[in-house]
Amino acid sequence: MSATVRDSDNGLDVKDYMTTLGRRAREAARVLAASDTGTRNRALEAMAAAIEAEVDALRAENALDMQAGREGGLDAALLDRLELTPERIAGMAEGLRQIAALPDPVGQVSELAYRPSGIQVGRMRVPLGVIGIIYESRPNVTADAAGLCLKSGNAAILRGGSEALRSNRAIARCIVTGLETAGLPAGAVQVVETADREAVGHLITMPEYVDVLVPRGGRGLIERISNEARVPVIKHLDGVCHVYIDADADEDMAVAVAFNAKTQRYGTCNTTETLLVAEAIAGRVLPRLGECYGEAGVELRGCERTRELLPQAGVATDADWDAEYLAPILAIRVVAGIDEAMAHIDRHGSGHTDAIITRDYGRARRFVREVDSSSVMVNASTRFADGFEYGLGAEIGISTDKLHARGPVGLEGLTTCKWVVYGEGHVRQ
Repeated sequence: MSATVRDSDNGLDVKDYMTTLGRRAREAARVLAASDTGTRNRALEAMAAAIEAEVDALRAENALDMQAGREGGLDAALLDRLELTPERIAGMAEGLRQIAALPDPVGQVSELAYRPSGIQVGRMRVPLGVIGIIYESRPNVTADAAGLCLKSGNAAILRGGSEALRSNRAIARCIVTGLETAGLPAGAVQVVETADREAVGHLITMPEYVDVLVPRGGRGLIERISNEARVPVIKHLDGVCHVYIDADADEDMAVAVAFNAKTQRYGTCNTTETLLVAEAIAGRVLPRLGECYGEAGVELRGCERTRELLPQAGVATDADWDAEYLAPILAIRVVAGIDEAMAHIDRHGSGHTDAIITRDYGRARRFVREVDSSSVMVNASTRFADGFEYGLGAEIGISTDKLHARGPVGLEGLTTCKWVVYGEGHVRQ
């Protein structure tokens, strides 16, 4: 990459700019690591107050982004994510206050125990350091990410999408106000204020300043970050989630859960994309579900047996079993039983969230034990795979990795552990 790339808007040297952000973040991370919970909570409360005080300014800047988005051809779904309504702005402030109310994981010592030598050994939770977050469209992520990183004692460098640049800059001013109110360095949370794509290239290749990256966006963005980064990445690529209706399922429950898992919201990573149904119960539940999905406007694509039961369903191709639709489309396959269902999930799933509907305790235990996903559910909708629903308060994202965090990543997922040893002059013999 060129060292003299310049932002077309203001002649900014992007590499120098990103290096400066990194250096400030590293310095701020040391201050945050030594800060107390009360100070960080005061900053979060002050950020929330600043957002509430700047509603008109935030909406004005967002209106400019919305206008540019419409002129640039953004589709309706992206425009919806981009818009900052009064309710969403109020939600940002409330989210920051909720984060302030959460228990602070930093400094917690666990597993402290005496060893035969007489020393005490335990593990202490500590911040990761500097977290780089790269995301698209939704400016409210700026406040959420800032709050979670700050509460967990991490400095953050936030790079939102170019379509939300004005909105993110306005939110950043509120964040800085909160930091200054609490006496914390402005470098604790920094929003990248250039739309130049080269900024991302520099951010993901600065291990001397950035400890971990969290990409939030489409598959293309996440694959690019994963392939090019020189910094560890917490990511998920797809949410190809399944509901399996077992032969011994309660039929009313199966219909309710499978319907909710697909239709409660279409554009989320924990929405069910494939429904698997045991042959022994398919003739009873699929016609009921087909009627429900039809009323909701869901397009169905099925295997041969599914289409015998649901003539309105289209033909499911091999590509459908691997698809994350994020839309009112559902793939349906009739399977012999739990073994075939789990084999399908193993082959086509993305390791995100999978559910079984059954009254058979043994099959439920097998499913929980053998399905290798970040969330596995029994008699519950996949839509519950969410940090708030899990009691984490909030989440930075959902990880399908196995290292360092898996599933919804909340405050604890933004920390790591170090060993601590207490002695009284002990020496090793």
